[in-house]
Formats: sequence, structure tokens, C-alpha cells
Amino acid sequence: MMQRYVRLVDRMNRWIGRVVMYGIFVMMGILLWSSISKTFFLPSLWTLEMAQFAMVAYYILGGPYAIQMGSNVRMDLLYGEWSDRRKAQIDAITVLFLITYLVFLLWGGWDSFAYSLRYGGERSPTAWRPYLWPIKAIMLLGIFLMLLQAISELFKDILRLMGHDMGPKDTDEAETHEGTA
Repeated sequence: MMQRYVRLVDRMNRWIGRVVMYGIFVMMGILLWSSISKTFFLPSLWTLEMAQFAMVAYYILGGPYAIQMGSNVRMDLLYGEWSDRRKAQIDAITVLFLITYLVFLLWGGWDSFAYSLRYGGERSPTAWRPYLWPIKAIMLLGIFLMLLQAISELFKDILRLMGHDMGPKDTDEAETHEGTA
């Protein structure tokens, strides 16, 4: 059951992450238009805030893929020398803190999203005044996907401790190894 969950969540977040990574070009296009419009035309009101929204979507929807690929920052002073079993033990403990954090973040995000919808659509206080519920919905989705991925990482660590080959824990090898996950 855990292996099936890991395969499903990893496949979904890998696909989403690989699609979302092209969001950098969306941001570049928005900022390029901003520069062109400020230089040759009337400045656009929407460009800076839209670039910020695109950056939030890029960052939050790419987070689960980064977790999956092991792209997070780690204190490698001791970790690099540990056995795969020891790494799995420590990671299983630390991922519980991440899961707890993400649950609280999801809870608060849901309250903020509901508030945004409840009062006729919360709007940004800028001159453009876009509705905020779409970016809050994207943030909720990203946090939810990160929570699913964190649970997947916990399951991988548990399966490693049970003796299953879940692929290498090393980040350099993980990108090229599909594993049994």
C-alpha cells in the first residue's frame, strides 16, 4: 500500500514539477513586457504584481518536486558519512516535523482562502487591485502537494528501514535513478 502511494504521488509531483519549471519563462515574459512598456509605452499596472504571482506559483508548485529530487538544503557535516539506514532513521524523524508544519500551514492557508472568498472577494491594495483568491488557491494546492510528497518521503524512509530498495538517498544519484518507488 505504501509503495503504491509513493509511486502515485511521486509520478504526479514529478509531472507537475516538470511542467511548472517552465514557469520561469512566463515570469521572464511578464518582466520583459514590463520593461518594454515602461520604455516605449505607458507603464502597465499589472506586470510587477503578476510577476510576483507567477513567482509564487513557480516556487510553491515546484516545491514538491524539489523535495522529491532531494534538492533541499541539508547540513552535510555528518549526513554524508552515514549509512542509508541511518539516513532513513534521521529523515523519518525530521520529515515528521515537516508534515506537522505543512498541516498547520494548510490549515491557516485554508482560513485565508475562505476569508478571501467569504467577503466578496478580497483584493490587493495596489492600483491594479486583482482578486487574491486565485493565488491563494494555488498556494493551497502547492502546500497540499508538498504535504503529500512529505508523506511519500516518510513512507520511503519506512520502507528503506524495512529493507525495501527505494533507490539511492544521495541527491546526485536520485535524479538518474527511477528506483522501485
